[in-house]
Amino acid sequence: MKHLFFLGCMTLLLISCSEDTSNTMFVTGNVKGLKKGTIYLQHVPDSTLVTIDSLEVDGDGSFTFKTKLESPEIFYLYLNKEDYNDINDRISFFGEPGNITINTKWDTFDTNAKIEGSATQKKLEEYRKIMTKFNKRSLEILQTTANREVALTPEQIDSIEEVSHKNIQRGYAFALNFALNNRDSYIAPYIALTEVSDANIKYLDSINNSLTPEVAGSKYGKALQNFLEIRKKKE
Repeated sequence: MKHLFFLGCMTLLLISCSEDTSNTMFVTGNVKGLKKGTIYLQHVPDSTLVTIDSLEVDGDGSFTFKTKLESPEIFYLYLNKEDYNDINDRISFFGEPGNITINTKWDTFDTNAKIEGSATQKKLEEYRKIMTKFNKRSLEILQTTANREVALTPEQIDSIEEVSHKNIQRGYAFALNFALNNRDSYIAPYIALTEVSDANIKYLDSINNSLTPEVAGSKYGKALQNFLEIRKKKE
């Protein structure tokens, strides 16, 4: 009887060890200071936000999630802190197979997050760091027209609009070039779809045609191809 029990345990162990985790993402981390709440792992498979898994926290902000994925894509950690405040409650990150670690604080959940383990996430952070400069510049330009004691002349307004337009163009050019220069990264079709989808179609075509086979066959790679086919039919 003991012999049969031993064989059963060994069989279960071997099955567990032989499990294919090549397309599995493990998300672990800690929300410092979180005593009570619920953490959700979410993504958008089509057009609707869907919860994949959830974990109730009671006294310890540590969490672990495991999920299969077909290719790298954007995921979300949503925190219901039970404080009746929806601000600072969702972290977006580029998930991919392997181990991803997310550490943050309960009161600055989305702004203080440190994400490790995803190469595509690092590319996304690199992109956002530069784009933040263009966005800040746009805000500065807008502020020059606000709260003025003296109304701007038509010439001044034209000048400000020209500066604003050039700043937007530089932002677009950076986004397009970033995607083209990272054609072997899943970030390329993602940027094309979410950041510059209204750009001249020849530039989007260049990004699409430059993608490596692996990236072209990913979720966002296929979505970009489909988007371009639909847009070309309309134009």
